[in-house]
Amino acid sequence: MSQFFQVHPENPQARLMSQAAAIIRDGGVVVYPTDSGYAIGSLAGDKHALERIIRIRQLDAHHHLTLMCRDLSELSVYARVENTAFRLLRNNTPGPYTFILRGTKEVPRRLLNAKRKTIGLRVPNSPIALALLDALGEPMLSGSLILPGNDFTESDPEQIRNLLEKHVDLIIDGGIIGEQPTTVIDLSNEQVEVIRHGSGDVSPFI
Repeated sequence: MSQFFQVHPENPQARLMSQAAAIIRDGGVVVYPTDSGYAIGSLAGDKHALERIIRIRQLDAHHHLTLMCRDLSELSVYARVENTAFRLLRNNTPGPYTFILRGTKEVPRRLLNAKRKTIGLRVPNSPIALALLDALGEPMLSGSLILPGNDFTESDPEQIRNLLEKHVDLIIDGGIIGEQPTTVIDLSNEQVEVIRHGSGDVSPFI
């Protein structure tokens, strides 16, 4: 049975964020709110937690999840960022975007695209998500909480609780939020490419 934390959407309680971070460090899988619907995440290096996320979402074993980072400087540790990409990142983070970039040696190999050596990274514009990352002190492996058969991210924490309380270790209730997943932008090449239209405005990348 999962724990269920009701957290203030603008001023997350530090005590609850510390408890959440401890659950994640202990191998837990957490559902938490972002600026583009609810997400599911774990420690980036926890293989068992990754396998649980894949089972819950019924993903292909080769599906690539995202590294959720606190800020642009942390993102730059895990991605090779050229000048053009840096300007776009600086002007559009934090926000509801996932950026595909070439990974550095800091990224666990199994998280990289095997052929392209790329990784999805994102800096959320969500007080709860940022407070959780700050309490954890490192990026989280994360993905939009899109359950099998659905096209949109889950938005209602009570419904998430009914569906997943026996499958995850913690659900963070930040209220009902939007259900659009992130906009995905490929910055791994010189050509900027919009891979998925989501909640983020694509006009800065066209």
